[in-house]
Amino acid sequence: MTYTILGRCQRTGRLGIGIATFSITVGLYCNGVAANTGVTISQAFVNQRNNRLALRLLKQGFTAGSVLAQLVANDPDEEYRQIGVIDRTGNAVAHTGPRTRGWSGHVTGDNYVAFGNGLVGPKVADAIAAGFLAEPESDLEHRLLMGIEAGRDAGGQGTVDRHKPERSAALIVYSQHDYADIDLRVDLHATAIEELRRVWLEYKKYEAYYHDRGRNPRGAIGQEAFMAKLAAAEA
Repeated sequence: MTYTILGRCQRTGRLGIGIATFSITVGLYCNGVAANTGVTISQAFVNQRNNRLALRLLKQGFTAGSVLAQLVANDPDEEYRQIGVIDRTGNAVAHTGPRTRGWSGHVTGDNYVAFGNGLVGPKVADAIAAGFLAEPESDLEHRLLMGIEAGRDAGGQGTVDRHKPERSAALIVYSQHDYADIDLRVDLHATAIEELRRVWLEYKKYEAYYHDRGRNPRGAIGQEAFMAKLAAAEA
């Protein structure tokens, strides 16, 4: 019971994942992003090997469609998988196997894949896509959060009679480096999406400070001094 938005920023080329689920520690499965390469994830009955294989193929220049076809052909249990792939140019494709549980499906468009399994219905996938597309000029991480928030507000996981709460969530974004700009995870929380938004808003206050501290360690102020400046500015 998971729903996800894979996204690429048309303006900057940044790539990322927003994900939420009833399961715990979902960030563990979000290792399918590489700068200037693409983004992918395997979910439902997860096959972690798909992420590494997909990124290797994308780095070699295969398109998203070709990569997905190879992943499906290489997996004897593809009927149980959901897979999404976006390549470096924004081509986006997805696969939903017929043996994933509950309502499962996907919506794709230029630069995004919105999909999930164990959902209350197709309106959730549609809402995720609409949330992601709502503010095309915003930072990618905000758009990804808007996507999963819209999925939650459309009913999320479970059935019309029994909602399954989102107990873990994650937000991963890469730019031009071989490390993430954003790597935020809520591993176990009663309202994981709300907590992820809270953590992201707090992290945004520190983001430039942490970046500059690494580039200029000799001139960096201590963290407590920085926190005092934050508190003064917010007073």
